[in-house]
Amino acid sequence: MTARPRALSGTAFATLLLIALMMGANHVAARLAFNHGVDVATAAAFRSMTTALVVTALVLVQGVSLRLTNRHRRFLPLIGLLIGVQGLCLYSAVARLPVALALLAFNSYPLWAAVWDRLLYQRQPERAVLLAMPVILVGLAMALDVFGAASGLGAAGQWGQIGSGVTFALAASATFGLAMILTQHEAGDLDGRLRTASTMAMAGLVALTTVGVQGGFHFPLAAPGWWGLAALTFLYGTAFTIMFTVLPKLGVAGNSAIMNVEPVFALILAWLILGQTIAPLQVAGALLVVGTVMVLGLRRR
Repeated sequence: MTARPRALSGTAFATLLLIALMMGANHVAARLAFNHGVDVATAAAFRSMTTALVVTALVLVQGVSLRLTNRHRRFLPLIGLLIGVQGLCLYSAVARLPVALALLAFNSYPLWAAVWDRLLYQRQPERAVLLAMPVILVGLAMALDVFGAASGLGAAGQWGQIGSGVTFALAASATFGLAMILTQHEAGDLDGRLRTASTMAMAGLVALTTVGVQGGFHFPLAAPGWWGLAALTFLYGTAFTIMFTVLPKLGVAGNSAIMNVEPVFALILAWLILGQTIAPLQVAGALLVVGTVMVLGLRRR
């Protein structure tokens, strides 16, 4: 008989919300850095390599076994490559769209994960996922104002403004969905700290390679850009460190979907810090997407 998930304590719930807040703030800080001369590859390299160093130090200090199977050795580099591409694509979306909308489009990754699971492992999507698909798509259409009703631009004008950003966000979502499925099937038995250290190191190498191809780092041109670059690095690294050191001790298995409120935090922070606003209809669509993804994540299996 399968044991019921442990009830989520107040401390665990607050910690999950804190991680969601930090992840949302990380993307707002990234947009601040982008607005002052930092490019996507520079931001991704700083956050990934710093996080990799921090998590690797934890692995060594906590005596985590470094033993890998042949399957791990084959798939960990691929998973890291996918996460590296995902990070570049998501930051590219954040640089082009209001932060909350970029994160909302990215939050369609459960649908992509179901598609990849079906294509690669012939696993039928759960009924809950199939029911959620049209709801998430409708919410996204509302949030992105795909017909240009809220903006008054019309469909063609609206897509002229958001098309490239949405493409990057969906590419990040599809890539992350694939990385999730490969992790589940090929590296799910590996210690999360070691898996994260490997993934972040590979993601950092992807970003550094992109930096080299683009002719070097692009550093901030003004003080707010430096604050943004420092904040995104600190917030991302700290959130990941908490995720793999504190959460396992709090018994949050099956409840991590609460962190999908990240776009809501990003919406509020982007309004306060960047002055970004979206129409009421778009807010309704955003809440529909967030709510549906949370219901998916919190469902009993």
